[in-house]
Amino acid sequence: MADLPVDTIVFEILTRVPAKDVGRSKSVYKQWYALLSTQDFIRIHCSRSLVSSNQRVILIDDLACSVHPIIFRSNDYGPSSIVTFPFHHQNNDVSILSHLNGLLCVCLNHTYELLLWNPTTTAFKRLSTPDSHGFYINNLDIVGLYVDADDDYKVLHIKRRRGVLGFCVYSREVDSWRNVPFITRQEYVSPHFNWSAGMFCGGTLYFTICECWLGGTNMVICFDVNSKQFKEISFPPVFV
Repeated sequence: MADLPVDTIVFEILTRVPAKDVGRSKSVYKQWYALLSTQDFIRIHCSRSLVSSNQRVILIDDLACSVHPIIFRSNDYGPSSIVTFPFHHQNNDVSILSHLNGLLCVCLNHTYELLLWNPTTTAFKRLSTPDSHGFYINNLDIVGLYVDADDDYKVLHIKRRRGVLGFCVYSREVDSWRNVPFITRQEYVSPHFNWSAGMFCGGTLYFTICECWLGGTNMVICFDVNSKQFKEISFPPVFV
């Protein structure tokens, strides 16, 4: 083992161990910490973790947060383990808005702050800034979590404020927000339209938009995370 190159240990062995063990391995020495923090390592580790035996569901109630393994063969949950919130919160205060590869985007309901949180390693990052970025209003705002071609994890935050639809993107790599231009129908700003949370698939973040009454407009908004372009897709006709 002592004769193995460090790159071999990191990329061929440690990319196959659980995330919690990766976190412990960062304290071995500085070279390991640097290699285990690279986007290449994170990308390979995530791809090798996407097997059914590693899938978990996280449940939050008034008193606790618990993680359960999913037993696909019996359509059931396994024994739970309790997760301690690493940030200050109040009962029934944390809402999960989006998730990707074990990373959660959550909101603290008493302060409206957005956070990125890894329940496995307990690491978290507050996304709020003095210039009012990173604050979420329930029933008006929409969030989607994605990763771009440079393996940078990002948050798309859609805000409806005083008849204006604003789009902002947070980059974890550069730790900052920036506005994204977007032109769409003015009526989508109205609270009469319900937006889903973003669903990331194949380099695109998808949102469904549904009008609140029967027979209303139903659309899909697509955000190409690499070109930063938006487009609309109509729902297929539904025959009753």
